Order: sequence, then structure tokens, then C-alpha cells
Amino acid sequence: MRAAVLHEIGKDELEVLDDVEAVGFGPGKVRLRIRATGLCHSDVSAMNGVLPQPAPFVPGHEGAGEVIDVGDGVTGLSAGDRVLVCWLPACGACPSCKRGQTQLCLAGFMNAGTPNFRRAGGDVFGFAGTGTFTEEVVVGAGCAVPIPDDVPFEIAALIGCGVTTGLGAAINTARVEAGSSVAVIGCGGVGISTVQGARVQGAAQIVAVDPVASRREAALRFGATEAVSPEEFADAGRRITAGEGFDYVFEVVGKSATARTAYENTRRGGTLCIVGAGAMDDNFQVNMFELFFDEKRILPSMYGGGDVLRSYERAIALWRAGRIDLESMITHRVRLDDINDALDQMRTGTSLRTCVEI
Repeated sequence: MRAAVLHEIGKDELEVLDDVEAVGFGPGKVRLRIRATGLCHSDVSAMNGVLPQPAPFVPGHEGAGEVIDVGDGVTGLSAGDRVLVCWLPACGACPSCKRGQTQLCLAGFMNAGTPNFRRAGGDVFGFAGTGTFTEEVVVGAGCAVPIPDDVPFEIAALIGCGVTTGLGAAINTARVEAGSSVAVIGCGGVGISTVQGARVQGAAQIVAVDPVASRREAALRFGATEAVSPEEFADAGRRITAGEGFDYVFEVVGKSATARTAYENTRRGGTLCIVGAGAMDDNFQVNMFELFFDEKRILPSMYGGGDVLRSYERAIALWRAGRIDLESMITHRVRLDDINDALDQMRTGTSLRTCVEI
């Protein structure tokens, strides 16, 4: 079986191998044939060590495909079913799940320490307990979510992570109000999805902030009312909000410096929503006086901040109704052999989402 493998954390390139075996099939598990997978920046963050991940590993967690086989005890899934990969499935039994905060369930994270693959040289892990840069993968049944026949695999793959994360940040976590002012810092696939979520919610002004001109241009096509470089952001805020600051600012980069910029451009009593996944040693700081005096809400958003199965259904409904544009988010398509070209496109900002067809 073919898969793209990172041999060592900190390396920039993956090696596409044909001697990888998907392991772990048994009770409660399903074997999937991956048909399409998106590149999410979290994959790069795991490769460079920003996000913890044992190596060697197969990156990828934003995928869709078909069920090949189901293990004993699996219900609701059969061979041939079309599914998307949920990298953070809810167990339904932990305290977070019982409180209705299924996006905080840790059961999926526990799977990250169990190898999903094997080669002659030893075990190979799958990123976030999945690993979709591969032809086949074995995952828990909760990771395989059936999709309707009218949803293409590449669209389903995006819904599996980036779209759900960005839409949910605006709709579930921040609950953007109609007529409000919004700024989104970082306009890759998740940021563009956040822009679309703010538009769906009825925001009056949506300012997209990104250093890459092509991404700023794309943000305007997806609903931003204005797009500026980071250097222009403060001036835009003074002009649009009369210096008060935005009602909602979304940080979709995952760095303390941009989080601080977001905080400073949020109005008093406004909402800063942290969407980007950052490093454990990168500390965001506010002083105790401003925290008290400004009364700004700081809201982290994990995987869209809501029940992911409901969020998938909502994304599909909005896509069917033409309220969000998912096809145009796929700016590049490659085969698995060209996976390193796709990674370069992400690192340089030339792509919003690259679809790897497998």
C-alpha cells in the first residue's frame, strides 16, 4: 500500500512509499479507502514539531473515502459506504461529552499514541490517530461519518476539518451578531471558512488580514468587505471602527504575536476568538489591569466549538443552499506522488486548500 511518510520530526519532505500496511483492524474498527484528502496547516505544524506527534508518521487528517470492511460490533456502517474522516470522534461517555461539549472529548487524542501503520522497519503512526495521506487507513468506527451521495469526496474532506473549524468559530464559538464588525487574521482555508461563517451570520464589515496578496484577493471573493496586509490592519481599524476596535477578531494563525495584535484591535467588551493551533511554549500575555478594565472576551475555539456531527450537517446544508462556496476553496489538485509540491504551495501561501486525489 502507498502512503506518504515523515521519518523524522523537523524534516520538510515526505517520502511516498509502497510498503506501508494499515494495521489495527478488529472489533469496533473500520478499514477505509481514502479517495481525497486536503492539506491542513496542522499537518505542517505536526511535521515541524509545533504540534506534538510521534514519528515516523503519515500526516493528513482531512480526508474522505469509502468503507472497505467493518469489524465486529460496528453498526450503521457497511462496505461501500461513502464517509468523511472525523479526526476527533466523540466517545459519548466522558464528562465533556455528557456536558454536550463533544469537541473537547479526549478519546480521539488517546489514539494518537497507537500506531496505525507498519513497515518492515517498524511501526508508523497516523497524525491525530488517523493519517490520510495514504491509500487505506484503519480507524475507530466513530471516525467514519457517512456522507450523502451528492457530496463529492473532495468537498467532504474539507468539511472534515478546515470548513467545520472556521465556520464553527464564527457560528458556534463567537456567535457573530448581524450587523457587527469582524476581522479575520490569517486567510488560509480555515480563515476563509471563518470569513464565510461571519458572512452567513450577517456581519456588516468583514476585514480579512493576510500578508499574501492572493489570499487577500480570495478573501474578497468569499465574502470579506475589505482585505488588508498586516501593516495596514491598524489603519483599517481606525477608519472602519472610528478607532474603537472590531466587535469580533479571529486569530487563525496560531501565534502569540498575532493573538496580541488581535486583542489590541478588539473593541472594549468585544470578542477575541482564537482559532489557530499554536506551540505549547508560545505564551500569549495580557496584563491584569487590561484584562479587567477592557472586559474583552477571549474565546478559544476547538474544532469549531460545537458538536461536530451537527456542524458537518450544517456545512452540507449551507453548501447545498449556495450560502457557502466550498468548490472554489480548492485551488490546487495533485496526486500523492506530488505531495511535497502541495506542501510547498501551503507554506508559501499560494494555495487555500490543495486536494490530494488518491
